[in-house]
Amino acid sequence: MQITTIGIDLAKDVFQIHGVDGQGKIVLRKQLRRGQMASFFVNLPACLIGMEACGSAHYWARKLQEQGHVVRLMAPQFVKPYVKTNKHDAADAEAICEAVRRPNMRFVPIKNVEQQAILSVHRVRQGLIKARTAQANQIRGLLSEFGLVLPKGIRVVYQRVPALLDQTGDELPGLFRELVLRLLAHLKDLDRQVSELEQQINAWHRSNALSQKLEKIPGIGPMTASALVASVGDAKSFSNGRQLAAWLGLVPKQHATGGKTNLLGISKRGDTYLRTLLIHGGRAVIRSAEQKPPHANSWLARILARRHKNVVTVALANRNARIVWALLAHDREFHADYAPA
Repeated sequence: MQITTIGIDLAKDVFQIHGVDGQGKIVLRKQLRRGQMASFFVNLPACLIGMEACGSAHYWARKLQEQGHVVRLMAPQFVKPYVKTNKHDAADAEAICEAVRRPNMRFVPIKNVEQQAILSVHRVRQGLIKARTAQANQIRGLLSEFGLVLPKGIRVVYQRVPALLDQTGDELPGLFRELVLRLLAHLKDLDRQVSELEQQINAWHRSNALSQKLEKIPGIGPMTASALVASVGDAKSFSNGRQLAAWLGLVPKQHATGGKTNLLGISKRGDTYLRTLLIHGGRAVIRSAEQKPPHANSWLARILARRHKNVVTVALANRNARIVWALLAHDREFHADYAPA
């Protein structure tokens, strides 16, 4: 019988394969080593292949698509309900095969090499920023043990620590002074690496037309625009702007029972990094509006007049996400005075 659907449980070395025919009957259960994957699927007739969106999933999705197969990636939490027995590779592959055949299943867009590369730069930059903040806090904490208290802010550490060490003279042991200077040099090195990665992101942004298009939206800069273009991929995979906003976790969580619906706080699902960038961009727009009040009849002025600015920040991030979908899905340009027909 011909195999129509295959579920693959991805791993580092040992992959579990589960295949069914058009009637859903099991026709294939096989375990493959990493080196056997390409040769096995290149000799297989084109079929639907499902995988969880985990490590190396986008790589294998591209490889299998090149061989003529239709590949679908799914979030692991959508696959878990289809696991019938105990947790093992064969049961996971069977659950993936079952889930990918569901007509209402939600799939993850497959990223190309360029998108993965720029997202890697974003992730490394994010990690370096966390390390830089931790290093500054460690320096501040060590100095406080000797009665030297610094205000908040990384720039304050750069500016005041050398002078502070000079002022103390011989009050601090030489070993401790050398340690603080070593940590300060490490902090400066982390800051230099963050700046270099930001320059790479800005260069990619200037070379990408879609990213430059999104930059015109108030509250979206080169960092947010490049991350959105690389993460969203094909915006037409979302039916509308609300689906994209829900994918980013910017829509209210719903709790409905007995015909009564309660809207709670935002769901906070999806990519935390993208959601954070959009919300920080919304804060920047609101801060600018406080310094230079917007037009009284504008959407932002009306909502600021009746809601707390933290609520308005999330609402603005939600609105920007929907605008991003409209620009990418319909190939439009942003116009601040745009009004729907």
